[in-house]
Amino acid sequence: MIKKVEFEWGNRTLSIETGRMAKQTSGAVTVQYGDSIVLVTAVASKEPREKISFFPLTVDYQEMTYAAGKIPGGFFKREGRPSEREILTSRFIDRPLRPLFPEGFTHEVQIIATVLSADPENNPDILALIGASAALEISDIPFKGPIAGIRVGKIDNQLVINPSCEQLEKSMLELIIAGSSEAIVMVEGEADIQSEETIMEALSFGHQSLMNILDIQLELKKAVGKTKIAFQPPSHDETLYQKVFDAAHDKIKQAISIHGKLERNETVRQIGKSTLEALLVEHEGMEIEISNILNKMEEELIRSLITSERKRIGGRNFDEIREISCEAGVLPRTHGSALFTRGETQVLASTTLGTTADEQRIDSLMQNGKKSFMLHYNFPPFSVGEVKFLRGPSRREIGHGVLAEKAIAKVLPSNDEFPYTIRIVSEVLESNGSSSMATVCGSILSLMDAGVPIKNPVAGIALGLIKEEDEFIVLSDILGDEDHIGDMDFKVAGTREGITALQMDIKITGITTDVLKKALHQAREGRLFILDKMEATIKEPRRSLSVWAPRIATIQLKTEQIGGVIGPGGKVIKNIIEQTGAKIEIDDTGKVNIYSSSTESVEKAIKMVHEITQEAEVNKIYLGKVRRIMDFGAFVEIFPGTDGLVHISQLAEGRVKSVRDVLEEGDEVMVKVLEIDKQGKIKLSRKEALNQSVTSS
Repeated sequence: MIKKVEFEWGNRTLSIETGRMAKQTSGAVTVQYGDSIVLVTAVASKEPREKISFFPLTVDYQEMTYAAGKIPGGFFKREGRPSEREILTSRFIDRPLRPLFPEGFTHEVQIIATVLSADPENNPDILALIGASAALEISDIPFKGPIAGIRVGKIDNQLVINPSCEQLEKSMLELIIAGSSEAIVMVEGEADIQSEETIMEALSFGHQSLMNILDIQLELKKAVGKTKIAFQPPSHDETLYQKVFDAAHDKIKQAISIHGKLERNETVRQIGKSTLEALLVEHEGMEIEISNILNKMEEELIRSLITSERKRIGGRNFDEIREISCEAGVLPRTHGSALFTRGETQVLASTTLGTTADEQRIDSLMQNGKKSFMLHYNFPPFSVGEVKFLRGPSRREIGHGVLAEKAIAKVLPSNDEFPYTIRIVSEVLESNGSSSMATVCGSILSLMDAGVPIKNPVAGIALGLIKEEDEFIVLSDILGDEDHIGDMDFKVAGTREGITALQMDIKITGITTDVLKKALHQAREGRLFILDKMEATIKEPRRSLSVWAPRIATIQLKTEQIGGVIGPGGKVIKNIIEQTGAKIEIDDTGKVNIYSSSTESVEKAIKMVHEITQEAEVNKIYLGKVRRIMDFGAFVEIFPGTDGLVHISQLAEGRVKSVRDVLEEGDEVMVKVLEIDKQGKIKLSRKEALNQSVTSS
C-alpha cells in the first residue's frame, strides 16, 4: 500500500512516501523537498550477532550523479568511493540515531540513503536524516524515535529554516540540528563569530521548527508501521556479576584515581586480565560477559566519583582546564608549525602555502568550484599506544578535520588579501581527550607562525556531561575516559568575541536548554583561558612569510591588455617565465598571479608585465627607440609593444628635408606625447622633448 504524508515547511512542501519503492526492506521511504528526492532504507539482520559488546549500526549516504543530470568523471564512469561530503553526511545521520536503539540490541542494522534527484536549491542531506528516522519508525526494528533534522541559517539578522544554497552564501551561521519532541539530540555547524546567545536562539528556533516533521512520521507509522521485533535486553547473571564485583570492584575503584592515562589504563587492564583468568576456570566461554561486567563497573565507578564524591580523574575541578604548553616554529623547513599540548593530548600542526595550482577541485551534486583552504587531521595508532595498519583516513579523521577546518575558515583573510592556497596538516601525537579541538589551537598557532594574516586567534574546547535523573554536571576539557562514560561530547570553537564552530553528540535521549546554556558558558570561559595561553606564545601573525614559502604578487589588468601579455601563441608570457623563473597565471578577468620562491624573480616579472601593459601619458617624456622611418616621419617605440608617430614637422626646430637627416632605425631618442586620439594612436614630438629638456636644465 502506498502511503504519503506531507506538510508545508519553510514555504515548500515536504513529503514522505512509502510503499512505492524498495518493498523488501524492513522499512523504506522517499523524502521529497522541492525537486530533491532521497530514498532511505532500513534493514536489520534476522538474527543477532553473538558475542559482541557494541551495536552494529552502519549508515551510508550516497549521492548518485544521475540525480543532478551528470555523468561521473574518470575512466570507469561510475560512482566510486564516498566523497568527503558523503562521509560527513553519513556521520551526522549515524550520531543522533545510535543512542535511540535499545541497549543490548545486536542485530546488524544498515541505513542506506540514496539521492535520486538533486535540486541545487534544496540540500538532500537533511532529507536523508528525516528519512532514516521515518524508515526506522515504520519498520519492525526497535527504535526510540522519531527524530527529525533541520538546517538553520541567519540572513539579514533573521533566523531562517532550510535556507537555500544561495541563501547560505549570505548566512551568518549554519546549524544542522536533530531533535525529538522533548529535546535536541545532535548539533553540528559553523558561525561567523556569533555570540552564545545567538547560538542558543538558533537552537531553540530550530528545535521548535521540527515538531511538524515528528507528527507526520507518527502519522505514517500509525498507517503502515510494522510490529516491532520482540526484543528483551539480555538478562544479567547476578551470580557472575557478584563474583566479578568481589574480585575487581575495589581494585578498579583504586585504579581510576591514578592520574596518568597510560598507568591508569594498564592497571585497569591488568585487573581485568587477572579477574578474567580467575573466573574462566569456573565460567568457561564467558569472556564477553565478564569483560562487559568489568567495563560497566569501571563506567559506574567513574560516574560515581564525579556525582557522589564531586571529583574527577586527576582531581580537577569540573570547569578546570589541564596544563597547556604552546610552541611555535618547531619545524625548520615548513612554512609554519606549532606544537600544542593540553594534558596528555598533543598535536603537531604544520601550515603549507601554495599557489592556485594547489587548490582542490570540488565537483559534487551541490558544489562546483575550487577550494583554497584545507585542513587534514591524522590520528595514527601510536597516539593512543596501539598497533594498527595504516590505511586511508577514517570517517572519524575526516569528520574531525572538517570540524577544525570550519572553526578556522571564518578568520582567514580573503583571497584578494592573501592569494595563497593554504593547507594545514594536524598530526595527533598523543590523545587523551578532544584532539580535534587541540587541532584547532595548534593550527591557529601554525598559521600565525607562517605569517598568514588571520583576523583573530581561535581556540577550541570539548565538554562532557554526567546526568543522573534531574541533576547534571558539565565537565570542561574532558578526558578520553570521561568522554567514554559520559552522556555528551560537546565541542565548541571560537574567538574571544564569539563562536565559529560547534558539534554536539549525546548518548541519552536528549538534553535541555539549561544544559546547553551551562555548557556554552563553560565553553566560553575555557576558550578564553586557552586563548590567553596561546597568545602568550605568539600573539599575532609574523610580519613576514617563511623564506621557504612561495612569493605571490597580484596585478589587475584591463581585459584588453590580456592578449598583449600572453602574446601570439603565448610567446610573450613564455618569454617572461623563461627570463624570470616565475610562474604566471592570468584569468579571464585580467587578474595576474605571479609566483616564485624568490622575491627578486617576482619583482622582475612584475616589472616586465608593467612594461608591456603600461599606457602612454599625454605630456610625459619617454626615451624611445626608432623602429621604422617613413617619408612623413618616424615610428618610435616608447616602451615594449607601444609606439607612436613623430611627424617630420616635430623632429626638430626649423624645416627638416628628410627624416634620415635626423634619425636612423635603432636610434634612441627623447620624445614627448602630444596627443592620444580615440583610436589609441599616439602623436609624439622630438622637438618639444628637446625644448623641455633645455628649459629644465
